Amino acid sequence: MSPTGGPGPAGLTVGVPSETKDRERRVGLTPSAAGAVIDAGHRVLIERGAGEGAGFPDLVYEKVGAELVEQAEQAWAADLVVKVKEPQPTEYAYFRPDLTLFTFLHLAAEPELTAALVAAGTSAYAYETLTGRGGLPLLAPMSEIAGRAAAIVGAAQLSTAAGGSGTLMGGAAGVPPAKVMVIGLGVAGSCAARGLRGLGAHVTGVDVDLGRLYQLRNDGVVDATLSSEPALLGEHLRLADLVIGAALVPGARAPVVVSAEQVETMRPGSVVVDLAIDQGGCVATARPTSLSNPTYLERGVVHYCVTNVPGQFPRTASAALSAAVLPRLLRLADDVAQGRAGTDDEHPSLAGACNVRDHAVVHPVVAEALAGVGGHG
Repeated sequence: MSPTGGPGPAGLTVGVPSETKDRERRVGLTPSAAGAVIDAGHRVLIERGAGEGAGFPDLVYEKVGAELVEQAEQAWAADLVVKVKEPQPTEYAYFRPDLTLFTFLHLAAEPELTAALVAAGTSAYAYETLTGRGGLPLLAPMSEIAGRAAAIVGAAQLSTAAGGSGTLMGGAAGVPPAKVMVIGLGVAGSCAARGLRGLGAHVTGVDVDLGRLYQLRNDGVVDATLSSEPALLGEHLRLADLVIGAALVPGARAPVVVSAEQVETMRPGSVVVDLAIDQGGCVATARPTSLSNPTYLERGVVHYCVTNVPGQFPRTASAALSAAVLPRLLRLADDVAQGRAGTDDEHPSLAGACNVRDHAVVHPVVAEALAGVGGHG
């Protein structure tokens, strides 16, 4: 389809709309990635200003051959739309049966979005469920940035100006450092732990994988380790100044590891940063917040539960995400153009990415998490 009405080269039109989530300044494709898509024989339609917040002006996109469009609906009219964050309710009207969407979706925590995609018959591919070489290659770069950011954010929220207890991460001469618990030592959790150790905090890592705990303790990423058992967690939570929640089950809602009763035992002015909030959160008292209003006080504890933490570092995050997405996007574009998308012949580099197709949720873990959403398979 050609949103501007004219014939295009062989291949697809790939649309990159501006992000609409609160203070989200990342962009789906950097100029260099857009150029690579064009070199592969596709048209790229960039909504004017989509890259400005990440430091990529319109002129740079034009230089690589991308076409600027004035309105979001023109970018959404493409065959294949590439975004960063899950579509917002104002964008649901753009869904249609002949659209393929490639973005972060987090459908386990987004039943309304899921229902809209299912009803429209849009083919929706999620970055966070795409698997490869035993990992999550499109989620990993954003998890790394979120983890690094969590160390900075957590330290800042402990200041009295932010409502925290006034505890400095590294302490001082004669004063012990802050006590931090990092729950879930995947990419985000281990990066957060490393950053907090760098700030001088005493970091206890929590995970269900004892091998992972052994490795990170030996590598010096954490000072101490703890098996993820409720009774053991409770003892340490009462003394924690900062808790980073980073527990993840790919495609599913995050497991609730910290109960509301345990949060109530935490000291006034302590801080929770729940990086799992995109998937529903792993702390029972967590609820989604935005970059404009990032925190709230619950049971005397400061909660930071922003659903797009990497969005506050848009240049770094856009470059990292775009580099990871590009080869999979080219594969997906080829599959869509040749009618292989969503079939048994789909390219193996897209394994696990398809979440919604033909008016049904087709990813088994996502479908299980969304058992109450109408139309799922």
